[in-house]
Amino acid sequence: MFQKITRIVLSTIFLSSFISLGQNVLTPEILLNLKRLSGGKVSQDGKKVLFEMNQIDVQNNRGNVDLYVYDLASDKYTQITKTPFSEMEANWGKNNEIWFLTTEKETVQVFKMNADGSDKKQITSPELKDIDGYKLSPSQNKIVLIRSVKTSQTLADKYPELKKANARIEDDLMYRHWSSWSDENSKQLFLYDIKENSVSGAGINILENEKYNGVLPPFGGSEGIVFSSNGDKIMYSCKKKIGKEFALSTNSEIYEYTIATKETKTLTTGYNGYDKHPVITKSGKSLAWLSMARDGYEADKNNIIFRDLATGKDRNLTAKHDITVDEFMVSPDEKTIYFIAPAKGTSQIFSLDIKTGNIKQLTSGQFDFVSIEYAPNQLIAARQSMIAPTDLYSIDLKTNKIKQLTAVNEAILSKLTLPTVKEEWIKTSDGKDMLVWMVYPPNFNANKKYPTLLYCQGGPQSMVSQFFSYRWNLALMASNDYIVVAPNRRGLPGFGQKWNEDISKDWGGQSIRDYLSATDFAKTLPYVDGDKMGAVGASYGGYSVYFLAGNHEGRFKTFISHCGLFNLESWYGTTEELFFANWDNYGPYWLPENKEYYEKNSPHKFVQNWDTPILVIHGGMDFRVPEAEGMQAFQAAQLKGLKSKYLYFPTESHWVSSPQNSLIWQNEFFEWLAGDLK
Repeated sequence: MFQKITRIVLSTIFLSSFISLGQNVLTPEILLNLKRLSGGKVSQDGKKVLFEMNQIDVQNNRGNVDLYVYDLASDKYTQITKTPFSEMEANWGKNNEIWFLTTEKETVQVFKMNADGSDKKQITSPELKDIDGYKLSPSQNKIVLIRSVKTSQTLADKYPELKKANARIEDDLMYRHWSSWSDENSKQLFLYDIKENSVSGAGINILENEKYNGVLPPFGGSEGIVFSSNGDKIMYSCKKKIGKEFALSTNSEIYEYTIATKETKTLTTGYNGYDKHPVITKSGKSLAWLSMARDGYEADKNNIIFRDLATGKDRNLTAKHDITVDEFMVSPDEKTIYFIAPAKGTSQIFSLDIKTGNIKQLTSGQFDFVSIEYAPNQLIAARQSMIAPTDLYSIDLKTNKIKQLTAVNEAILSKLTLPTVKEEWIKTSDGKDMLVWMVYPPNFNANKKYPTLLYCQGGPQSMVSQFFSYRWNLALMASNDYIVVAPNRRGLPGFGQKWNEDISKDWGGQSIRDYLSATDFAKTLPYVDGDKMGAVGASYGGYSVYFLAGNHEGRFKTFISHCGLFNLESWYGTTEELFFANWDNYGPYWLPENKEYYEKNSPHKFVQNWDTPILVIHGGMDFRVPEAEGMQAFQAAQLKGLKSKYLYFPTESHWVSSPQNSLIWQNEFFEWLAGDLK
């Protein structure tokens, strides 16, 4: 079924004909051709919904994002941009104007236009380069721009005469982070006046050129910034730490900047973990945010803190509930908070009564909600599942009835026979109940025996939910005639805080035994070919594959590990966010009290037991799990004489992002599996 990448015709014409010529299951090419919907922001009058759609262009190895507006009255949506460059971070302004970022003028700039796409104007002047995000004030007379500016000296500054030199000198940690090397720049927050639909000049740097970033790196942006209701203050989430201090701590704070006095004060003193996503209520009387209690624990319980700004009194609205919050919003009447939280292998929408603290689950079903917005008498939400990419839905707040608003990939999906997903609850080795998602091939035949894949989740504290991935796509695996076994093993949210925390300082323990329990359960099913089983995974899932390779007792015939941690000692010496390594793996391997842990939990200590083919995949720009982890594993397999292959992407990070590299990834992935399991 899978041809070499050099034989793949990279065009939309081929893709459409590929479907029409009888190919009726999901393929890597079809997967990349699906439209990727995001957003779902409701206009201030509550009548329209703004969303973005990313369409991949494989031939040019890029994506392009356009903007769409859904009219709630007519139940129709309209594309309002169609350009060769992307329109991003779109938001509603006053009078149903749309503000957005675009690269139309070669550098990223802020534009605005009418809701129908007409009367487009550039707001920021061309000299304002390197704009990474923005936040409008309520009256739209001020704007905060996130801009990268030089805040440190370089070797080129020290040695200006050595123009061809190429060197770095480091004297602190965090010199690289996730997928990029640190440089002389940091993301600063600049305040500007908007005059006659124009922004220009130097602006006011509210961080005063300090070396830290004004947003939470590496992925934080404008969602961490909010104006007060009258526009006189700016609240922002920031970790004002650099170097080793940054590497060892998750303690971010929410700060308040008063525009008139240019004074900054800390609002979250005494809150020791991540504090982020500040929200000002419509009346301006209250501030809400997400808060983790423990410094250094990136997967701690996310609570909603609600502050009365007049009295300064805080209430932890979710403290008594065994639930962790992913995203939230406050209703306009300030009586209710709506939020998304993990719930037994799915992500669902809940309501929280601010006065009483009572929580109700509003939705249920075999899907994930990934965003929510408020509209009159309803919520607008984006939803996906393992077999359905993201679309927009409405939830009636009186009846909880869910209505699908968009079906952006219907033309493609309607021609496909899709897999089916079944929920199974099995017993673990210690007698606990564990949810396992079973994904069955299209046209499943219970009288047939299928090769089967154990899917090992990353994170490690990342739920095996009803996610739709454009790389680790379980529906695509099943469409290649594999049964997929996806356990919600120990160390995942959605099953209570204890279940989530049981993996910390026990990486090679109960979570691995949970994988083996799921594998042994699958082998009892008459349609599972127990002699043709593989284990696949990335990040902690890749670690799991390496660990299983030395401890699987003949259960598997092949392995695939992407960006896995192979040697916990070398990983500790090269990773960057050390708070994670310290919390989950005790900390430095050189401390005598940690020696036994590393001996028992590092996969490289079990290589003597390796006897099974393995495909190792890694990215050269992965600084979370540096490339040497994959190289060590591949070298060990080669020296042991095992069938093995190393797939290396020099410019990819912890993920494979570029379209053509993604096709190579999928092609090699399934070619390897077919060689051992079919």
